[in-house]
Amino acid sequence: MEATLPSTVTRPTKSSWLLIISMGLVAFSTYSCMYAFRKAFSVGVFADVTHLGLEFKSLLIIAQALGYMFSKFIGIKFISELKKDRRAVLILVLIGVAELALVLFAIIPPPYNFWCLFLNGLPLGMIWGIVFSYLEGRSSTEILGAILSVSFIMASNLCKSVAQWLIVHLNVSEYHMPYIVGMIFAVPLLLSVYFLNRMPEPTDEDRADRLARTPMTAASRRQSLRGIGMLMMIMVLSYMLLTIFRDLRSNYASDIWLALGFDQEPSIYLSTSVPSTVIVLVVMSLIFLIRDNFKALLTIQLIILLGYVVIALSTYGMERELVSGSVWVIMIMTGVYLAYIPFNCFVFERVIPVFKISGSNIGFLMYIADAFGYLGSVGVLLFKNFFSPEVNWLDFIIQSAYLVAFVGMGMTVITVVYLLKKIRVNN
Repeated sequence: MEATLPSTVTRPTKSSWLLIISMGLVAFSTYSCMYAFRKAFSVGVFADVTHLGLEFKSLLIIAQALGYMFSKFIGIKFISELKKDRRAVLILVLIGVAELALVLFAIIPPPYNFWCLFLNGLPLGMIWGIVFSYLEGRSSTEILGAILSVSFIMASNLCKSVAQWLIVHLNVSEYHMPYIVGMIFAVPLLLSVYFLNRMPEPTDEDRADRLARTPMTAASRRQSLRGIGMLMMIMVLSYMLLTIFRDLRSNYASDIWLALGFDQEPSIYLSTSVPSTVIVLVVMSLIFLIRDNFKALLTIQLIILLGYVVIALSTYGMERELVSGSVWVIMIMTGVYLAYIPFNCFVFERVIPVFKISGSNIGFLMYIADAFGYLGSVGVLLFKNFFSPEVNWLDFIIQSAYLVAFVGMGMTVITVVYLLKKIRVNN
């Protein structure tokens, strides 16, 4: 399995840009609606309940993360073998199960309803792989992925703003709020999935540039890993760090804002996400301009490195009171997603054609990384709650920021050295 530098292909014409942007927005809308069923509960504080020796909110987050993690391990096989027919129905069924779990969460008295969040996370972990299967393997995948990636930032904060508004202004219970938020986004979800399923297939030119993406077998999964095993190991470790830190920052955002004095401002979630969204969208879209797959892969590593640097410098600046708490949140959000989103939408899209991994798809490689990423996230949550309960979440996230930033920088440098050595040997 040799690494090669493929030739360039024709850029999209003006007439095709409208189609590309429309496809990206439909994918963005679909995945954004999913967040309403996943993230709204984290706005609740659940301060008066403990169970199994844990704060109830931490128990809920761990339960959902476990469901999400198991979903990712299942998805290594399920998503990699996914066929194109009935993908739309599968999205709706999976999200419907997640909404049912939120209804049960409201009905069953606490703390005995914690397992409902496990049931909620289990189907939702499959959604990314299904949605991205519509986008991968195209010359325009970077543009589509950049638009989709905005949902990682905007959608989570949008649904949290809606959730906070329900609690603050309508006095909706923390336990009923999650399924109500899901109901609000149900109709947009149906419309989004309808249009998602009407996307055109990749063209012959797309397949020549990025290789055809096909359902995989056990044999093709083994073959895919044979040539990039070391690279996968390095990238999975890097992605694990990012997933851990992203989840800490996202799941305990309400605790961070409480510590910073912004807990009564529902709009804070959405307003602080706008600058990060613009920066990340512009940077990620620029990758599309690099037609050479290997050069694009190296550029992506530099963007990831930049993300780690932003995390470290912004945290240092906040501790030295050089930046305010709200600016710090914006900066670490930007840094996290500059490093995190390339793994989700771009790295494996370029790895497949560079290393000529025929008969593969992004779902297989990404779900390996995701599975171990969420395994690490659950492990850190358990460690913090059982072995460092005296450390508040703001301090814990600050300490984690430095660890993730410096270890991540080292892992990125190792990745670049590996890629340069690999391409030199094979050429």
